[in-house]
Amino acid sequence: MKKLDEKSARSTEQKKATRDQSYRTHLAALEESGELVRFDKPVDPEKNMSAIEWKTYAELGKSSLFTNIEGHPGWRACSQIIADRKKWAIGLEIDEDHLHGEIGRRLQSPIASQLVDAASAPVKQLKFLGDDADLRDIPAAIVSERDSGRYIPSGIAFMKDPDTGIGNLSFHRMEVRGKDTTGFAILPRHASRIYEKYSQRGEPTPVAVVIGVHPAIWFASGYTTAFEVDELELAGGLLKEPVRTVRCETIDLNVPADAEIVLEGEIIPGNHLEAEGPFGEVTGTYPGKKMSHVFRLKAITRRHDAIYYALHCGFPVTDTQSTTGLGIEIATREHLQKVDGGLDLLDVRLLTISGLFAIVIKMRPRMEGEAKIALMAALSGPYQQPKLAIAVDEDIDVSDVRQIMWSIASRVRADRDVIFLPNVKVWALDSASPLVGNTGRQRVGTRWMIDATKGPLTEPAERVKFDMAMPKNFSSVNLRDFLP
Repeated sequence: MKKLDEKSARSTEQKKATRDQSYRTHLAALEESGELVRFDKPVDPEKNMSAIEWKTYAELGKSSLFTNIEGHPGWRACSQIIADRKKWAIGLEIDEDHLHGEIGRRLQSPIASQLVDAASAPVKQLKFLGDDADLRDIPAAIVSERDSGRYIPSGIAFMKDPDTGIGNLSFHRMEVRGKDTTGFAILPRHASRIYEKYSQRGEPTPVAVVIGVHPAIWFASGYTTAFEVDELELAGGLLKEPVRTVRCETIDLNVPADAEIVLEGEIIPGNHLEAEGPFGEVTGTYPGKKMSHVFRLKAITRRHDAIYYALHCGFPVTDTQSTTGLGIEIATREHLQKVDGGLDLLDVRLLTISGLFAIVIKMRPRMEGEAKIALMAALSGPYQQPKLAIAVDEDIDVSDVRQIMWSIASRVRADRDVIFLPNVKVWALDSASPLVGNTGRQRVGTRWMIDATKGPLTEPAERVKFDMAMPKNFSSVNLRDFLP
């Protein structure tokens, strides 16, 4: 009876959405906290908008909001809005020190979405159907120097399994090729399974590409989970209420009612591929020209004053590395807690200052070899991206790259503590590793790990040799107490 009551309490009939589920609240909170710079001077999405927003974060650590976009009167755009933990904490309304734990708890309580009338959905304020819909109206940017054209990298693809009706959310880079056509890069994961099911029926795959959503929906879209899990329900758990959805105009899909823009369309069936790229990817490199699926536009719905999410892919640090990194940290932490009867795990952090995706494990090894067990588990976790894992002791601040590198320099004996795992499956975007098979999406390479812990068997007298030589009373001195 208790389980039934709990399920009922979480149902859409019992629990109604109450908060603003757009990302406008997040942008306002960023600006109020001094985390956002507003640009009122003209910017050009094909010439300088991406450089401005990248430098704004790289040099000032702040997000960007553009209010004057050349060639796109009335439009605004934002970028770098979740590029670090502080911005994620603001967006999800979670204390930064408890970000991992609270997100993990909320993900354990998914909430089904709630369908609302189109009249109450801001994303339906303007509708452009058929020939009236034009992708070129959107201020999509040329993001990186060698990109082959204007890209929409910030769209969340809403699909559903034709057999079960279960929804799926995923990210796909989309090169704008004209009024109603884009590329649609699909990696061999959940979206490709859905596409193959439709193609086997000889049918196009219905897709709604949603741009500009609450950070909870964005996070859930990039979180790796089982094929049978609808990520929109995870977003509801993060919001602690149902995501408000509305029906599309031309396809049988529901999308967030408070989104900024929705592109309704379909992917051409039968593995119809066209050349696409290069594009500066989340790795910070150009994977190069590829054969990509094709998206055909059927309709655009949007807010009358839509704010385009000018997501920056390419050289770190950007929202792309931050999104992937936070998901990897949370999923890997949960994964490691099930290893070897439970590790004495203190923290998990992904280094997102490069495209390497190095995962750092802070732990107390209780026996010889335990750190290496943890490292192997981290490299075989739910995410494919990490190809380097590093274990450090409890005295290392994993948010400080200098301390991590110091630990490697001072505590690692390379012949014993650096281990290579060759000929294993690696991430499909790892350009340094060779392709295998005929899909152009599978790679085999080398993962590696570094045990930078002191080791539990080191004699106490010898362990002193591995301690950090920090200033006297370093942890207790507050510099602000002494500044004028």
